[in-house]
Amino acid sequence: MSNRSPPVHIAAPRVWPTWCLVGIGWLIARLPWAAIFRLSKRLGRVAFRLGGTRRHITETNLRLCFPELDSDERNAMARRVFEAVTLGALELCVAWLNPKRGRCHSVRVEGAKHFHGALAEGRGLVLLGAHFAVMDIIAAPLANLGPVDVMYRRNRNPVWEWLQVRGRSHYFKGVLERKALRPTLLALKAGHAIWYAADQDYGPKHSVFAPFFGVSAATITATAQLARHNGSPVLMMSQHRDPEERSWTIRFEPPLANFPSGDAPSDAAAVNQAIEKAVRRAPEQYLWLHRRFKTRPPGKPGFYGQRQQLQRTNRT
Repeated sequence: MSNRSPPVHIAAPRVWPTWCLVGIGWLIARLPWAAIFRLSKRLGRVAFRLGGTRRHITETNLRLCFPELDSDERNAMARRVFEAVTLGALELCVAWLNPKRGRCHSVRVEGAKHFHGALAEGRGLVLLGAHFAVMDIIAAPLANLGPVDVMYRRNRNPVWEWLQVRGRSHYFKGVLERKALRPTLLALKAGHAIWYAADQDYGPKHSVFAPFFGVSAATITATAQLARHNGSPVLMMSQHRDPEERSWTIRFEPPLANFPSGDAPSDAAAVNQAIEKAVRRAPEQYLWLHRRFKTRPPGKPGFYGQRQQLQRTNRT
């Protein structure tokens, strides 16, 4: 007998609060950009004060990754992280709930020649992404460059699941759940680019340890596996905002050299190095709120407190 709970219907009373949040997001998506930027600062400061566990995680990550900063500098950066992530959430409201407007804002593309050159090889393209504070607000100009599909992680809340799939479908023909391997491989074989974030800790089962900001991090091996399937090039794509100009930039780097190499730790290190380089351009615009280092090598203590789970080597 399965212990899995039955799926929640999208109209069930328990998800009505989520629908209320979607309604608020719909209203926010129609505010002027100046108002959205001002609102994000205020909400971000509130979120930082009430951050609790997420604030602790953020401060821990910054301490690990930027040991050269003193406590005041890290505290100031943590505040900016919360403000940047909050603005990113409001940007999502525009992209997903006001798609016509989501196509009309200032986005600059750098390194487009790398994107077009890699795509022209006809073997598909893996766009190595990461969880920056700027996400889907750059979807329209990205999709305009060529056939791009996006991978995502399924959400247990049926309203958020509906919203993220519907929101991204405004721009991308393919919105692929990360475990749906066959559609992903078919898209690469058809010559599409796959936008794929490879910077979260999904545990030890499909990961190897590789340095990220000098800290050993469980790094998924799927990037190399996707590239190997069709000989697809892999290039780093990052996106940042200029809050003063209220503009955004998409940046493509040249394809990773000698990737995949066939050595999983070396490939994972190359992935982390590319992401780290992109993060360092604007470190406050990265999602430091997630537990990037929750899985630890055998025998190593956790970073996030007593509830931190050590590596679960014997569970699988």
